[in-house]
Amino acid sequence: MIRTIMGATRNATHLPRAAFIVALAGFAGVAKAEAVITSHGISTFGELQYPADFTHLSYVNPDAPKGGEISEWTSGGFDSMNPYSIKGRAAALSSAAYESILEAPDDEIGAAYCLLCSSLEYPEDRSWVIFNLRDDVRFSDGTPMTAADVVFSYEVFLAKGLTDFRTIFATKVEKVEALDPLRVKFTFKPDIPTRDLPQDVGGLPVLSKAHYEANGLDLAESNLTPFLGTGAYVLDKMRTGESVTYARNPDYWGADHPLRVGTNNFDSIRIEYFSDYDAAFEGFKGGSYTFRNEASSIKWATGYDFPAVQNGGVIKAELPSGQKSTGQSFIFNLRREKFQDPRVREAIGLMFNFEWSNDTLFYGIYSRIPSYWGNSFMEAKGTPSEAEVALLQPLVDEGLLDPAILTDEAIVPPVSGARQLDRGNLRKASKLLDEAGWAVGDDGMRRNAKGDLLRIEFLEDSPTFDRVINPFVDNLRSLGVDAVLTRVENAQMEDRTRPPKFDFDITNHFNQTGYLSGTELKQYYGSETADVSSFNAMGLKSPAVDRMIDVVLAANTLDSLTTATMALDRVMRAERFGILQWYKPTHTVAYYNMYEHPENLPPYALGELTFWWYNAEKAAALKASGVLK
Repeated sequence: MIRTIMGATRNATHLPRAAFIVALAGFAGVAKAEAVITSHGISTFGELQYPADFTHLSYVNPDAPKGGEISEWTSGGFDSMNPYSIKGRAAALSSAAYESILEAPDDEIGAAYCLLCSSLEYPEDRSWVIFNLRDDVRFSDGTPMTAADVVFSYEVFLAKGLTDFRTIFATKVEKVEALDPLRVKFTFKPDIPTRDLPQDVGGLPVLSKAHYEANGLDLAESNLTPFLGTGAYVLDKMRTGESVTYARNPDYWGADHPLRVGTNNFDSIRIEYFSDYDAAFEGFKGGSYTFRNEASSIKWATGYDFPAVQNGGVIKAELPSGQKSTGQSFIFNLRREKFQDPRVREAIGLMFNFEWSNDTLFYGIYSRIPSYWGNSFMEAKGTPSEAEVALLQPLVDEGLLDPAILTDEAIVPPVSGARQLDRGNLRKASKLLDEAGWAVGDDGMRRNAKGDLLRIEFLEDSPTFDRVINPFVDNLRSLGVDAVLTRVENAQMEDRTRPPKFDFDITNHFNQTGYLSGTELKQYYGSETADVSSFNAMGLKSPAVDRMIDVVLAANTLDSLTTATMALDRVMRAERFGILQWYKPTHTVAYYNMYEHPENLPPYALGELTFWWYNAEKAAALKASGVLK
């Protein structure tokens, strides 16, 4: 299943498939269970929504026609078709060719169903899992997929995958073995939470061992030769750094699979690369690509008055979204000495005026992100419950947390006034920096006792952020901070913000969490990955966060998981490693009027590349009228 939002973020199209983890939560057990459960899927808590004999997902059109092309945009360029390496810049959608044993639908939280397997077996304590693989699964060259390919894929990811993945999974899996050509068993290490592990290993991409070895491929290296997968789309053509097109495999093995009926409807998916946001918008107006997920508020408010929109050739629509807010933030590089004091981070955060930005720059279409689980039932609100206090108290007793976390309301972003520079917040920030030892000199700039200037560089590769960051910079300079915006090219941005360099002060980042979070939290926020993970780009090393992540992983009911997640949310917000930005609870999209979608979209995905479809008659009419060439 293909999920992207083109152009919304520089990372959206080449991150390594969320580090291969299906971020679902579950329960831990230590005693061997007597009964073995055999099922068509697995749920973290409760029953599966879809029965074993379901014929298609509830939100797709099972009779959707096949055909046509959909095209989108992204920024920068690419020089690799390997989405699982930090070397090079992988092409957009380069992971589309790969599938995993289990897959999660877009209308259900905490569940995953057999895709490459016919069933899975596991004991109640989830200390191991056996996947019974389907006998009809084929790689795109027609060769059969077997248990040996699954074992190989796990081993090559463990040996050559991203360092943060290797760091975490090495502590989880005891062994992987092919019991026969169509049965593979994962045995997990003893005395660890196993709640998520069947879903985690079931979410690993499966690669062809024979193709990998025959072509001398290396998962750790940048390469323009794709690996061989079982997915519905394969690389068709590319102009390196400019455009990449994927074609639907007419012999795709899973066309009639219940998880695939009504999906993968386009004959081809094309991605066009543009140097900047404005150029991409002009390209859309000219028909260079046909679907745009609009991330710019000013474009949405003022840019869609061109003739194709006015005559109905281009549809501009706000579609409902039930997704939780993103964790989009300005993040601090906590490896820098100047950011070690949380008072400095809090003071800087006070100088970002969201309210003014929303009214003046965003046309009022955004809401402030309040939490790392915002717009979900996991978000911490108000003062902590007794159950949360019970989890937080030991961390307070050990001096890992400020006692105020037990009685104060959850930290939320500061509210500013209608003027760009909020004088009240300026006074608060000044007091914090004074207390932190950054005094104002005769020149109006702040220095510490060693005479070091408090200088902060915002690193950015998107011109669209200039109008947001520049007022932030101005406010900081009013505070006496030597703040600057440095705009770099995409390649330099990648080089400076990813391991091993982490050469930045503040930059934009998506701090990810799942609805039911689990093992992925260690990759995104754990101390053990702080120096090696592109997800934990801020370099967070917090004993309190680490301890709360362990509590989340050990939760064995939905209620206990919710309580633990809320407590973790409070702790993460108290660490102030990022300045939460903004989100909107709708999908703002524009597309040429030849695409259609189900009337009721699922709550957790837009799905334009997955379950939308092409209307050939509408496309012909657009071409006849000259709207499309």
